[in-house]
Amino acid sequence: MRRRNFLKQSAIAGIAATSITKAFGMVPYTEKGKVLINFGICTDLHHDLIKDGEKRLQAFIEEMNQLKPHFIIQTGDFCMPKEKNRPLMEIWDQFKQPSYHVLGNHDTDGGFTHDQVITFWKATGKYYSFDQNGYHFVVLNGNERPQGDTSQAYPRSIGKEQINWMKKDIENTRLPVIIFCHQGIDNDQDGIKEGSLIRLIFERLNQKAGFNQIRLVFSGHHHEDYHNIYNNIHYIQINSMSYQFSHAEAGDGYASTKDPLWAYVSIYDNGIIKIKGKKSVYPNPENQHSAAGYNGYPTVPYISDRIISLRGDQP
Repeated sequence: MRRRNFLKQSAIAGIAATSITKAFGMVPYTEKGKVLINFGICTDLHHDLIKDGEKRLQAFIEEMNQLKPHFIIQTGDFCMPKEKNRPLMEIWDQFKQPSYHVLGNHDTDGGFTHDQVITFWKATGKYYSFDQNGYHFVVLNGNERPQGDTSQAYPRSIGKEQINWMKKDIENTRLPVIIFCHQGIDNDQDGIKEGSLIRLIFERLNQKAGFNQIRLVFSGHHHEDYHNIYNNIHYIQINSMSYQFSHAEAGDGYASTKDPLWAYVSIYDNGIIKIKGKKSVYPNPENQHSAAGYNGYPTVPYISDRIISLRGDQP
């Protein structure tokens, strides 16, 4: 949830912030392909910091129950493992198909451990993988603290043990791979500290596989809306469900969206991936633009629609 200034190799597909999507209306077939997988994704609810977290999550769950994707996933900064947050988890559990969690840096605020969060969420693990309809999904934990690191800052590392597990996990499958991590692996300013190393590992794994096996990497954390491409691997930043930063010079202000944000992802059998994002507005027009002189991505109250072609990446 921290701040950043500049990111390289960006490919931003902006969408007007004034329209509000009422429903996604995704269809199972297109003229050029058939849907293999649909999933809903949300991030950075920050239930412990806002007043309407349950309402925002309820809207997401109700729409997912209507659309019936194969699974849903939230990519961190969801809620702390406090008893008073049980009602939020009950809302999450209203979705009866598979659901997955990614650890965020703020989920352990208050001195909680990763294990306590995982137990409270009934999550699969701190990092893990799963298969769905011909794709392999990998969930990483970007909140490890390197040995000897005594800083007070939030940890944003993926340690050697987890990296070794990830490499073996991906090497053991021939399926195309999609990765989830709370912090941006493509964001060298405020994302994963080992981001450049892990991107290199991704590229070497693709070379070893003989095709572009690792295809997409989804992240949250930064409360922004962007799409980066490094060596044919797409890095998609999913905007916060609740608020963005105004990037004021005197410190970061908060700009809450009127409506909750999330995205609906459709993976087709011809290598096309469609991302349909929710759109909202800011109740306060002053939050419509980032502060003057800010060099990063603009503050926006939406998640961009995207069509990503991976047709040349088939094994």
